[in-house]
Amino acid sequence: MAAKKIPGGSLETALAALRERATQATLDGMARYAIPSDHAFGVAMRDVQTVAKSLGKDHGLAAELWESGWYEARLLACYVDDPAAVTTKQMDDWCRDFDNWAIVDTVCFALFKRSPHAWKKVEAWASRKDEFQRRGAFALIWALAGGDGEDKPFFRGLELIEEAATDERNFVKKSVNMALRATGKRSLALHKAAVATAKRLAAYENPAARWIGRDSLKELDSAKVMGKLG
Repeated sequence: MAAKKIPGGSLETALAALRERATQATLDGMARYAIPSDHAFGVAMRDVQTVAKSLGKDHGLAAELWESGWYEARLLACYVDDPAAVTTKQMDDWCRDFDNWAIVDTVCFALFKRSPHAWKKVEAWASRKDEFQRRGAFALIWALAGGDGEDKPFFRGLELIEEAATDERNFVKKSVNMALRATGKRSLALHKAAVATAKRLAAYENPAARWIGRDSLKELDSAKVMGKLG
């Protein structure tokens, strides 16, 4: 069933629609997933997406939602924004605001992977010092790996993955791991290159790199992945 259209499409009506769907149980549960709840309503993702469908695409509203600072408003912004209208400045501005893994991953999967500037930001963010900003680079590789386009940029992505693999911070390490695994599942050529990268990392003395290499190989060497790749 189509979502009921929310009249107005203003920041106030969008925030009101989110508040109507908030529950204390959802708010309380955020801590279990390492998501800060001090500036959140407590709205489940499925309900955020329902509100987004009722609003439609609106680049200006997306900017207002993001600027509001509310957790669910920023999630909503990712779904109502128009990828064609996203600028490199906007991507950098939002990246500087990244403060938890759920925001990073939603921005990258729901919006930024559809931007023509995505690979430029992978390159730019891969060396960022901030944990969540750096995660953004590898969440983008992870997201892009599931889409269309040429394989060529992913070979550079593997170089960036290896360079970042010694970063022992949890939310960087996990995104690097997922980016490596997603890249290796994209095509036979990338599988071969990703397995080679994973084997090198598995031999590192650095514990983060070694974990990434070994964990990635478990999936990349599996019968399921090999069968999918033919």
